[in-house]
Amino acid sequence: MSKITIALEAAVATVIENSPKDVRQTARQRANVDRAFAGILKLIAPRIRHFIRQYGLVAHWDDAEQCCAIAVHRAIEAYDPAKAQFTTFVNWQLRGELQSLRFRLMTDQRPSAKKVEATTVSLHAITVGTEGEEASLESMIEDENALSLTESAASEQMAGDLRAVLIGRYVDHLRDVGMEQLKRAARTKRPAAQDLAKPRFKAPNHGIDPADIADMEAKLAQHVHLVERRIFDDTCLDDLEQEFGIAKERLRQTAKRAAKTIAELAAAEPRFASELNRKLPQRRRPSKAAVQPAVTIVPDQHAAHNLLTNVVAITPEAGEPLAESIDARLAATLTTLVSETLN
Repeated sequence: MSKITIALEAAVATVIENSPKDVRQTARQRANVDRAFAGILKLIAPRIRHFIRQYGLVAHWDDAEQCCAIAVHRAIEAYDPAKAQFTTFVNWQLRGELQSLRFRLMTDQRPSAKKVEATTVSLHAITVGTEGEEASLESMIEDENALSLTESAASEQMAGDLRAVLIGRYVDHLRDVGMEQLKRAARTKRPAAQDLAKPRFKAPNHGIDPADIADMEAKLAQHVHLVERRIFDDTCLDDLEQEFGIAKERLRQTAKRAAKTIAELAAAEPRFASELNRKLPQRRRPSKAAVQPAVTIVPDQHAAHNLLTNVVAITPEAGEPLAESIDARLAATLTTLVSETLN
């Protein structure tokens, strides 16, 4: 082996040794891996330059070098020393990554593209619309209703799956009830006379007549079809009456009992119980504006601070003596103040 091959094997062994899979990588191990990986890229740098020129990616040199680094990473992860040498194994990884990059960047250079005269068009290229406005191809092919249509289709799919599950639970419930009734009817019937000399075996269907089971399954299928048409398809009673030949009142009662049973089965199912018990948000009613009390000049006689207060209305006749007494008091007060000031 050459010196480069020996150095590559040693560097790859260092990377594998310092890349444990079961435990967390330490800082020293990461430093050793980075140092060894840089050495690998330095050793195969001439080979990388040769492949970049060979695949015609000189104009995209930085992208090509990044692809080669990714190829080296993948080669180290998948390398098995017992099967081949790393210098040979890494060549195929480099070729694959560079070829993939060339197909992504230069689609028109492939022979298949040249035969049909294909041209690579960027979605971000500016084009002119029908009315002369400038727009990119990405905006022209974008569907504005894509999100709503996707959500609608997803909700319909989920509703269909839920419907199938609920119908399956309902059918199983009806079948169990019907089988129990047939078992009780079979036990009440008197068994036919048998030869005591012959051995007696237990019937696999608990003595139920297979014809009764087939009749029950036929009635069950018709009943389930009726329930699906009435509850899930919302078919009117007139159409169901013509289709099944059953009175409308009986159809209504049958659908009502079926809906109640399905609701009970759904409530008993753990994955449905949480949704059924979840309270829907109540619509908030607009609160009425508080009535403001009327403002009056006279104080409120029922207020706590006015319970011991008496309001007396003064008439003009009763107010004259009161005014004279007030004037006399004011005159006396002024005389006293003037005399005190002069003294």
